[in-house]
Amino acid sequence: MKVEIVDYNSVWPQKYESEKKLLLSVVGNAIDNIHHIGSTSIEGLAAKPIIDIIIESPSLDILDSCKDQFELLGYEALGEFGMSGRRYYRKGGEQRNYQIHAFVTDDKNVHRHIAFREYLKANPEVLTEYEELKRRVARECNNDISVYCDGKNDFIQEHEAKALERWQLRT
Repeated sequence: MKVEIVDYNSVWPQKYESEKKLLLSVVGNAIDNIHHIGSTSIEGLAAKPIIDIIIESPSLDILDSCKDQFELLGYEALGEFGMSGRRYYRKGGEQRNYQIHAFVTDDKNVHRHIAFREYLKANPEVLTEYEELKRRVARECNNDISVYCDGKNDFIQEHEAKALERWQLRT
């Protein structure tokens, strides 16, 4: 997979909304909530041009029963894909343009992703630091997605913890 960070594109929220409507029309019975997460969900932030979506579902069994519908929409259903309690779907293969992380409604991982997104939006200096880190790591990772993710991990862990503290104070 080519690891490329591109400037923010104002079409990303529209792409998310279109995909959300499509998902709700085909697998809506498996969805309690759906969220745009990741860097493409944050106005102004450079990102890999992949729309990240979180689905909250009443149960993993319901999601699993919708495998054929996801595949009809062009998604590969990859099961937990390294994270217990998750269902992962990607569209576009190795050059994916959409990916879905699905969890049971109210799973801690949903809160973690949303809290981090909101924290970045509320802290422009952290957002800038994150973008600079992403660009640097992308240049240095030689298109190895694992190296890219590892290069961001410490930053994400540190700021995600701060985000979750603030999230808990709000809820």
